[in-house]
Amino acid sequence: MSGPSDGGKARNFLVVVDDTPECRLALRFAARRARSMEDGGVMLLRVTEPPDFQHWMGVGELMREEAREEAEALLTDLAHQVQRDTGMTPQFVIREGDLVEQVAGVIEEDLTIRILVLGASPESGGPGPLVRFFAGDRAGSMRIPVTVVPGTLTTDQVDMLS
Repeated sequence: MSGPSDGGKARNFLVVVDDTPECRLALRFAARRARSMEDGGVMLLRVTEPPDFQHWMGVGELMREEAREEAEALLTDLAHQVQRDTGMTPQFVIREGDLVEQVAGVIEEDLTIRILVLGASPESGGPGPLVRFFAGDRAGSMRIPVTVVPGTLTTDQVDMLS
């Protein structure tokens, strides 16, 4: 991950990733926007949940290791998508803990992050916790803009917007 100071140069789009189709749309949007900027980049953040198994420390560590391996595999797959689509190599960040707290922490720690890009599920039931928090409750106090990419868009529509 980049350091806390960027010297005013790097401009990263932070994409919080999972294995959903709307994540891939948000990533495509961010990568295409970053490619069009001088010094633009993409940072992929995967947040894993801490193991809930506390009885035997070895089992908890094994669960943590498996979660990290799954996160690395997902990030590698998504990085290949970015490279295929744009020729860019994204940065990876893996954190463990509460999703909202970890995303907020990465944004505060890394001043190269200039835009948070979130994918919104087309499923009913309201926005997910990240969209609800960063585009709702906290939107007015963010140091960076938040872009929400609707999961109902096609890749062609995303390409036209970016």
